[in-house]
Amino acid sequence: MAPSARKSGAEPFQEKSAADLEAVFDVPVRISVVLGRTKMPVSNLLKMDVGTVIELNRQVGEAVEIYVNERLVARGEIVLVEGRLGVTMTEVIKAA
Repeated sequence: MAPSARKSGAEPFQEKSAADLEAVFDVPVRISVVLGRTKMPVSNLLKMDVGTVIELNRQVGEAVEIYVNERLVARGEIVLVEGRLGVTMTEVIKAA
């Protein structure tokens, strides 16, 4: 067999580009940003009113978690852009 011959069906490795992903560009995904978490009894939840403060398990300035379709993909910081809240990604989580 010649050195250039390949097994049938085997494709040579080709680097992918953004254009190769064009078919999935319009697929909607759910993005969630978690500011923090807490636990409380239902009785405390029922006592809440407008202006109630809920203490979360994060400190001011601590990174928030960014989820895509309920999978952690990044961490970031809260930013204010033209009067609206946003998130700047500071760390991308590598897939395990």
